[in-house]
Amino acid sequence: KMATVPLGFNVDSPRWDQSTFVGRLKHFLNITDPRTVLVPEEELDRAKALVEGCRAGLVPPGSSQEQLLYAKKLYDSAFHPDSGEKMNFIGRMSFQVPGGMAITGCMLQFYRTVPAVVFWQWVNQSFNAFVNYTNRNAASPISLRQIGVAYVTATSAALATAVGLNLYTKRAPPLLARWVPFAAVAAANCVNIPMMRQQEIINGITVTDENNNELGHSRRAAVKGITQVVLSRIIMAAPGMIILPIIMERLEKFTFMQRIRVLHGPLQVLLCGGFLLFMVPAACALFPQRCSLALADLELELRDSIVAKHGDKVPYVYFNKGL
Repeated sequence: KMATVPLGFNVDSPRWDQSTFVGRLKHFLNITDPRTVLVPEEELDRAKALVEGCRAGLVPPGSSQEQLLYAKKLYDSAFHPDSGEKMNFIGRMSFQVPGGMAITGCMLQFYRTVPAVVFWQWVNQSFNAFVNYTNRNAASPISLRQIGVAYVTATSAALATAVGLNLYTKRAPPLLARWVPFAAVAAANCVNIPMMRQQEIINGITVTDENNNELGHSRRAAVKGITQVVLSRIIMAAPGMIILPIIMERLEKFTFMQRIRVLHGPLQVLLCGGFLLFMVPAACALFPQRCSLALADLELELRDSIVAKHGDKVPYVYFNKGL
């Protein structure tokens, strides 16, 4: 026997105002919580069932609003907002802190030799490929061949940037060499994300009115969404990869740090985790996930189609930009 959903509770309505940065930050602090990665698959499936029950207006008897909110948190952290499918755990935003801190820490530590640069940039781009594929707009399918081309292209861009700058900065101040990994990551993001989501740019993504009624497909909407994601990813990495090298450069001058060189790597990994713990939700919150585009900025054909059907009742269209 099922009970009705608590009065006024809407499982699909965000807990915080998504039109403000602070509201989005609270939302992403909630769903990028690294602890959710450790939640067993069975509990995630129960959370999904509970969310779907809420949508149908029925929940198990005795379900509190706190239980429903926790189920929503798990659902939002582990299931794709477009398809409702469970995402691979490596690609979830909640895995960005543990995964990103390990890889970024190692990139910043092992930057002096070309083999180390090549290895860690390859590991990073493999990780990014998982994340970008997992968080794409799921309404735009991509073939295995396109995934392979995107992966190879982004990895090549990262390696070319990293190795080229690494050789160029051999005679430069040590701090400049420590910033090479960030330059490589930024360059690769500019290639990896658009390539992994190329189908959205080629075919457009679904745009809707404010009530989620489908209006058509727009390439310009895809370009806007992907551009915002690229900026968010670069900003996500920037503080840790720019500020941390300055900190390590200063620390390594102390005698006690020179005695514990073996701990420099673990220290950088932990400090990277500290930066990412805040920067992952902050970068995700920079732009609304439900992005908007003025009707006047759409392709002429789509704009004419919308005006012919709806007149001036649709000043803006909306779409999921991905993460």
